[in-house]
Amino acid sequence: MPQLRKDPVLKQWVIISPERGKRPSDFKKIEETADDPKTCPFCEGNEHLTPRETLAFRTSGTAANSKGWWVRIVPDRSPILAPEGDSGREGIGMFDAMNSIGVHEVVIETPRHDIGLQNASLEQVREVIWAYKQRLLEIKKNPRFKHFMIVKNSGKGVSNFSHSHSHIVATPIIPKRIEEELEGAREYYHYHDRCLFCDIIKQEAKEGSRVVYEDDQFIVFCPFAARFPFEMEITPKHHESSFELIENHMVGSLAKALQTALTKMQSLLPGQPFNFVIHTSPCSDSYKDFYHWHIEIIPKLTKIAGFEWGSGFYINPTPPEDAAKMLRETKVD
Repeated sequence: MPQLRKDPVLKQWVIISPERGKRPSDFKKIEETADDPKTCPFCEGNEHLTPRETLAFRTSGTAANSKGWWVRIVPDRSPILAPEGDSGREGIGMFDAMNSIGVHEVVIETPRHDIGLQNASLEQVREVIWAYKQRLLEIKKNPRFKHFMIVKNSGKGVSNFSHSHSHIVATPIIPKRIEEELEGAREYYHYHDRCLFCDIIKQEAKEGSRVVYEDDQFIVFCPFAARFPFEMEITPKHHESSFELIENHMVGSLAKALQTALTKMQSLLPGQPFNFVIHTSPCSDSYKDFYHWHIEIIPKLTKIAGFEWGSGFYINPTPPEDAAKMLRETKVD
């Protein structure tokens, strides 16, 4: 089983997963495979190539793990976390460790091999968001899991499969990055009695130079201190700490905002790999007043070098104001 180990200096947890590679030869660059729909495990008709589904939106009357679905969620075949067992917290001398329990599932976003979220129908993007919401609400019922996030890795060198998909990952601890966001948001709320994220939204909307897209429900902008070129954030204008509690009438608006951001990015940066991450509140109501869920979209245009690793500073060669202007002016159908 993978193991979680805590760095006593940085106070962050690391997943040690020997099952995913043990020898130098295991770290050779993996070329994309499964470009042929006949052998792609995520294509409709190849359901036998994946673990059994945990959720699927499918045509009435079709059997589980068979054709007839339009969104499908399955356990990852090489999970970084295992759903079985208990936390098994222990001390190893001065160090802390625990079993790497959790959930690691794959959201297959479309049965078609040649369609992604940026060129799928808006209805299909809505269905993916509904699947995220429904699955997270179910996972949240398990008290062993303290936090979950949704991650999408897209493009050659970022994902092993070209078929459009994303990941749901639930963990028994709150990740350090989320802890840092919580700390900053909590401190701001303590001094101002207002949500930090809500104030950022108001500032960005008022100034406008970093806004890429907005409607009544959501705003898409390049952050003031963007770490990466053309980094974007999607945030609901109405305060809500937990993504899975998104109101039904907002799902269509989120689908539009997400697809618009991805389409503009792909039009401006064709073929570039990217990540997006949905950051949501830990599984507790104690964060609801000051935390605000959001989506971070990061094109993989630069590599982190020694200075970045050693210092924690990021070097972004494209000012977010310039990036936002180019994205905003990019025409999409």
